[in-house]
Amino acid sequence: MKHQLVTMLELQNNMNTKVHSNWKEQEFEWYRAIWVECAELLDHYGWKWWKKQTPDVDQIALELVDIWHFGLSLMLLTGDSSDDIIKRVETAFAEPESGGDFAADLEDFTEHTLATKDFDLVGFARLMVGIKMDFETLYVGYVGKNVLNFFRQDNGYKDGSYQKQWAGVEDNEHLVDIVADLDTSSASFADDLYTKMNDRYCELCK
Repeated sequence: MKHQLVTMLELQNNMNTKVHSNWKEQEFEWYRAIWVECAELLDHYGWKWWKKQTPDVDQIALELVDIWHFGLSLMLLTGDSSDDIIKRVETAFAEPESGGDFAADLEDFTEHTLATKDFDLVGFARLMVGIKMDFETLYVGYVGKNVLNFFRQDNGYKDGSYQKQWAGVEDNEHLVDIVADLDTSSASFADDLYTKMNDRYCELCK
């Protein structure tokens, strides 16, 4: 877990710097991004008592990965060392327990976010347990989304010239396909993924 956390902290800092070179001084509302994602997550879980709904676990996991991006950003803003942040995460993830009601756990997590404008590590770990999501799944999902975000930025996402469809298939789907063929335990996983994505993009779109 330590190696994976080091990688994720570095990737998040690099992504935030890509968006704004002085991101730590910008006072971006990271907590607001989290609670908005929570609302989207609840839609995937289902809350409408007047119709039949089945939780979409895959989409819930993707929303948790998005929330993790913002949580990492808040942890980086504390000014703590990577070792201290890693210890906090390891402690929070050591023995997480679900409250037994995922929607209620999500509301508790959201309430904590709004009250503190901070990231509730324990509450986040509880949500992962609620959908039986392990840390490896979080790591692979996070690295994949981070690399995709970088790739989009490098290829014109900011000025609107980037097209998500590559030969009729959305880049998210290409990402999943490429990840399936890579060694996610490799220290070069993120770099390998970017390289493979760039190779495919050049082959299909240029």
